[in-house]
Amino acid sequence: MSTAPAYDHILQGGHVICPASGLDGVMDVAVKDGKIAAVKKDMLPSSARQVTDVKGKLVIPGMIDTHAHVYKYVTGRFGLDPDLCGVESGVTCLIDQGGPSCMTLPGFRHFIAEPAKSRVYAFISAYLVGGMEGHYYPELYAPTCLDPEATIKSARENRDLVKGVKGHAEIGGFARYGIKVFEMSSRIAREADIPLYVHFGQLWSLPPEGANGVDADTIIEQVVGLMKPGDILAHPFTRHPGGFVDKNGKVHPIVAKALAMGLKTDVGHGSHFSYKMARIAIDAGVIPDTLGADMHGYNTYVPPPPGTPGGLHPDAENHPFAGQARFSLTQAMSSMLALGIDQTTVVKMVTTAPAKMVKLEHEIGSLQPGRVADVSVLNDLRGRFKLMDNEKTEVITERLLTPAFCLRAGKRYDAMWFEHAGRGELS
Repeated sequence: MSTAPAYDHILQGGHVICPASGLDGVMDVAVKDGKIAAVKKDMLPSSARQVTDVKGKLVIPGMIDTHAHVYKYVTGRFGLDPDLCGVESGVTCLIDQGGPSCMTLPGFRHFIAEPAKSRVYAFISAYLVGGMEGHYYPELYAPTCLDPEATIKSARENRDLVKGVKGHAEIGGFARYGIKVFEMSSRIAREADIPLYVHFGQLWSLPPEGANGVDADTIIEQVVGLMKPGDILAHPFTRHPGGFVDKNGKVHPIVAKALAMGLKTDVGHGSHFSYKMARIAIDAGVIPDTLGADMHGYNTYVPPPPGTPGGLHPDAENHPFAGQARFSLTQAMSSMLALGIDQTTVVKMVTTAPAKMVKLEHEIGSLQPGRVADVSVLNDLRGRFKLMDNEKTEVITERLLTPAFCLRAGKRYDAMWFEHAGRGELS
């Protein structure tokens, strides 16, 4: 009498990297009943109902994108489909940054988080309107457009979904409203006992009367004292004024103090990322803790459904990857590798570190047996590839990561949209 196979699925022969478990080498990953059952070398193929050959690919804990914009429709042209950014991009968990507010969080839960195949969490917006294309309507982000008490209450009552609060510290807002809005955002995070994720680098245009005496290089110094350990400084490599690198091309002295006091950094790649600024910051010792893709409708090429218009919005920025592939978290990982950050650190940026950021390190970010089988499998392409940021700075790299597929609770989702995408490979 034959016995049933011990496992449902084995990912065989991939390069497994799991910083949480200290694994780094060629081995197999077995899944049973939607959970990690074993990670070891040379497992018998006959011990599983299904075996997938992943030789030459990276097999890592399900990737966590710390900077997503997935409140589709409600946040206008910013909001992308969550599974487009998630499982279709090899990413098993998304953290929306500032899309829903205390007013719109119920809709985010019902229409986005619950039906998504990907895990979806949120850093709730400090603003009542949430992420409503504020670069067009900065008047919606005035102090009168915040309700700290309501936002604190919403965060406390929705802890399963709300993992932090999103705020901004940039010259367009400071020129209009001073530091008041940031003080209110900081209060929300403290009283709700959640991390504050802070956008640095100019986002909104200046008011007609100009900067009103505000120097973009002073903003980070003003706000660090209002932050607490575990809060996140976003866009350290921004190409816009008001980031880690000042107008003289030097990393602001306050950055070292901020990191020493326990503040964290998230790349927030997207349209803000600059290879030049990254090189300056990295050479000064700034290695980010986490790596958010910051995909949104202004920087991400989205193939249209058959028979419908689509792609980049007509007045979007000229995205360097348009026509090749949708920008993704693996593209951001490739940027980090091209800048010389080691492979293990880059994997930590999308697994263990973000899991700790949202206090879910005992649930996600690891291939430890018994955990839910959230696994990302990546193509590790070798050759000569051209990467380019929105400043048109080009970097030539010999390595490019792209998503192959992922397992979300043991179920496979293929990264279908890379099938017809150019990879930027040089001859």
